[in-house]
Amino acid sequence: MPHTGFKPLDDQPFKAFHWRAVFTTGMGVFTDGYDLASIGVVLPLVLASFGIAHIGSLDAALLAGSALLGAAVGAIIFGMLGQQGRKTFYGLDVAIMAIAAVAQIFAPNLVWLIAIRFILGIGVGADYVLSPTIMAEHSNRADRGRSLGFGFSVTWWLGGAVAGLLLLVLHACGVAPGLIWRIVLAAGALPALSVLYLRRQMPETTRYLARMAGDTEAARAVTVTVTGQAQGLPPVDRRSFGSVFCAHAPQIFGAALLWFVFDIVIYSTVLFGPSLIAKGLGMTPAGFTVLMDLAFIMPAVLVGALFLLDRFGRKPVMTWGYVGAALVLVAFAVLHQDIMHNPVLGLVLFGAFNMLIMGPSMVSGSGILGVELAPTRIRTVAQGITVVGGRLGASLSAFVFPLLFVKLGENAAIGLLVGLSIVGAILTQVVIPETAGRSLEDLSGEVMDAAAAE
Repeated sequence: MPHTGFKPLDDQPFKAFHWRAVFTTGMGVFTDGYDLASIGVVLPLVLASFGIAHIGSLDAALLAGSALLGAAVGAIIFGMLGQQGRKTFYGLDVAIMAIAAVAQIFAPNLVWLIAIRFILGIGVGADYVLSPTIMAEHSNRADRGRSLGFGFSVTWWLGGAVAGLLLLVLHACGVAPGLIWRIVLAAGALPALSVLYLRRQMPETTRYLARMAGDTEAARAVTVTVTGQAQGLPPVDRRSFGSVFCAHAPQIFGAALLWFVFDIVIYSTVLFGPSLIAKGLGMTPAGFTVLMDLAFIMPAVLVGALFLLDRFGRKPVMTWGYVGAALVLVAFAVLHQDIMHNPVLGLVLFGAFNMLIMGPSMVSGSGILGVELAPTRIRTVAQGITVVGGRLGASLSAFVFPLLFVKLGENAAIGLLVGLSIVGAILTQVVIPETAGRSLEDLSGEVMDAAAAE
């Protein structure tokens, strides 16, 4: 049977199989968002519980950044393991997150909590590699951006909102502060465990089976599951890993650089916005987080994921998101004195920033570029590298942003974010091609004939 590449998979309409894939991957990403954002809303409670007076301390930075550093390690490990099969390790990521989430209840001191969150981060990093890879390789061409944007960006922010809501509920019920933060952090185990079974039932991707495992029969069976008919499939890719990686390294590291810049900007607000910026606006960290997520972020990512990513393209969504976010931050700094007397103005401006920065969030922050720009032969390693770029940027925010905020003041810290947003917009135009509406093989220039595969 002559092969037609993966065109039948690319041309399939969005159907029940794709919905299941989005839900199964998305609930793990929901857990990622919950685990990483929850520390921001409970950070003051944790520090107070262990006798730490101010949020600008090294202890606070280590606590906020430990999971991010763990995610970088997890991305490297599972980027390499994913070369042995996408499904093989799918489920182990959420299992690690669930076990570590529960372990946080029993942390006797801050050092133990930092160590546990580092392990939790390994599971998060694993999921950042496996979920986008599996979702992209199962997706059809026309809806790949929508699938990744919804399954990653929307669910991530929804997880963060739930963390804030849970804190508000526990506080309203009169739960002791020292117990509240333990419950909030441990509750991340629930969404992780909810998809453990579904992840183990997820089929291996056709692309991995055909191009890397060389298992034609299994690849054809998955194709039948998705398309309803048997199709000829391309041969196994026998090129050396090194030669393929070197050919695609510029785009891979370009995608990593974009994620690095984005995460510096976004994690400065995710990790410390609820504690530092909210305080200036006269709000509690939990109330600030929930309001930002539900009133500003969720509408933006829903509209962007469902209607903008595939229709207008990745680059315009990222570029104009960065530019708009930079302009709003400038207004925030210029109107600083007015905001001091009118907190609602500051809330609206910061909300507008969060809406606009969701453009880059849905592309770089959703892990789209790493999986779209790398061929099947090296995809999980490439995704691992881009994730590390993001986690390094986020970790830099965790350690540096609170110090800048305390030492230099709010306007200086905001000025840095403005500059980085402009850099992000410029890099978007320079270092990556447009990927919307194109097959994964077309984007990576992957040769599909048997002679070249040898």
